[in-house]
Parts: sequence; C-alpha cells; structure tokens
Amino acid sequence: MKRELCFELARVTEAAALNAIPWRGKGNKNSADRAAVKAMRDIFRTVNIEGEIVTGEGEKDKAPKLKTGEKVGNGQGLEMDIAVDPIEGTSLVARGLPGAMTVIAVAAKGNMPGIPDIPMKKIAVGPAGQGVININNKAEENICSLADIKGKKVEDITVAVLNRPRHQKLISEIRKLGAGIKLINEGDIAAGIATAIPDSDIDLLMGIGGGPEGVLTAAALKCLGGDMQAQLYPDGEEEIEKIICSGIGDIHRNFKIDDLVGGQDIIFSATGVTDGELLNGVIFRGERASTHSLILDNLTGEILEIHTLHNIEELYKHSDLIIKPKKTPG
Repeated sequence: MKRELCFELARVTEAAALNAIPWRGKGNKNSADRAAVKAMRDIFRTVNIEGEIVTGEGEKDKAPKLKTGEKVGNGQGLEMDIAVDPIEGTSLVARGLPGAMTVIAVAAKGNMPGIPDIPMKKIAVGPAGQGVININNKAEENICSLADIKGKKVEDITVAVLNRPRHQKLISEIRKLGAGIKLINEGDIAAGIATAIPDSDIDLLMGIGGGPEGVLTAAALKCLGGDMQAQLYPDGEEEIEKIICSGIGDIHRNFKIDDLVGGQDIIFSATGVTDGELLNGVIFRGERASTHSLILDNLTGEILEIHTLHNIEELYKHSDLIIKPKKTPG
C-alpha cells in the first residue's frame, strides 16, 4: 500500500480533531461529533481511494455520522473498506476531559465485515498473547494463561475494563484473582492498542464496549502484532435484527481478529483531540495549531508518530469546515 495513503488518512483524522476542538468543554457532544464528521467527509473527498464506510458510529443515539454504505474518496485509486469513529469519546470532548481522539481504519475491499453499532464483548492482548486468549474462557483462565506466557505473576497483570455497572461481576473476578484493574471511563480503542505497546502498563483488555470500536481496535492490533476475539452482545430484539440485517448469520459468532479485519493492506490512523495516554490533544498557538497522530501500516509494519503544525489561516481558507476556533489554548 502506498506510503502517501498513510499521510492522506492522517489528514482526515487531523481535520476531524481540529474541527472538534472548539467544542471542548462546551457540554454539547453532538455538536463536536457533527463538526468532526463534516471535516472527515470534506477531506475524504480529496483522498485517492474508492472507499465505502462498512462500520460507522452514531446509529444508537442518532448522533451525526458517516453512514454505513456511504461512499468516500475521490473515486480513484484502491477500493477500500473503511471503519470510522469521528470522535472516540464525544462526551470526553463535551466535558473537557482527556482521552478523546479521532479514528479511522482502512482495508482492501471485502476484508471488513459490516459490524452494526451495538455492544460487543471483547478480549484483546499484545503480541505476547497471540493464540493464548479465548473469549469463551473465564477471566481467571485468560489472565493466568497470559501471565504464564509473559513470565509474570498474576498480581503483576493489569486488565483494562470500561467503568460500567455491567462489569461489576468481571471486576470482582479479576480482583479476587489478585490482578490489577485499570478502569477507563470511555474509549476502549486506546486501551486495546496499549496492550501492544511495550512500555504500557496494560496487559489485557476485557469487557463489553462498542462494535465499531472493536473493528478499529482489531485493525490497530493487526498492525502491531496483537490478538483479539469478540462477540456481539445484543440487548433486545431490535439489536438482534440489526445483526441479522448486517448479514451476520450467527448472532453468537466468535469473531477472531482476522474475521474483524482481514488481509494485509490495513492502515490505521488516530489523532488526539484532548490529551490522553496514547496521544496528545490539539493545541492552538497563535496562528498555528499542533496535532499528534499515530499511523500504523500493516503491510510494511511501520509505526509512524506524527506531530504536525498547521497554519490556521491556510487550513480554514481551503477547507469547508464549520467553525474557525479562537487562536488561544482551550
């Protein structure tokens, strides 16, 4: 896959982050999401691909979205499947909290299933845990197996879990075993990626999060050599119907990482909106704004960390974005 496409996709996530940041701390997550969606759509028009959104965000709460089935790109170049989360952590942006980022992943056409926007049970690990995890096993079995393969004591294993009432039983099981827990308030993509980062304090991601986030996490972990399994976790008949309509025959299917994102031509791009453990947020400095992005290319194995200084006047002169932010931090 061409190196230029990596940088073109970075432009998409950068534009979304820059356009969302004026809504930081304003208490309106849908406005932030709408701004990011519009920026992504605008910049996608300049990217040399024939792209189709196969997994998107926003279906659950009627938020602004890039719709499943929507065509993006300039109609030239490679045919690509696209998974997208214009803002991972809209409420974090609305409340001015850390950890929000904009995320996309692309794969060669036919290599991403259409995962509906419903809950998904996940387990994710870094390269050391390849082939060790099993989503159908108890938490104790997975943690002990991972500790053994990593040469760690169980009490030295840290598991990332979304801080939700539905996870109280899982949290109790992990603590009873003696392993550590890192509770995350929102956004399990970054936590999933962290399992594959050598100096991260997270060994394992477990629990129920969003379906689209699962696909995006799988794309990143494929690029980083990690592993993941997942099962859709529908809540009621309406969500079961969504699974059936998406073409997934078995609602209890155990998705392995290659089922979520197949092939080798995979690129993952994320840009920080607010400061987080994985990425720095957008900072405005006079006439310029800085962004921090992570680009992963599965075909080459490259991991690119990009710090970009943007000329605000030029950016808003050539981009049909919604709001020109104030030229001051925050």
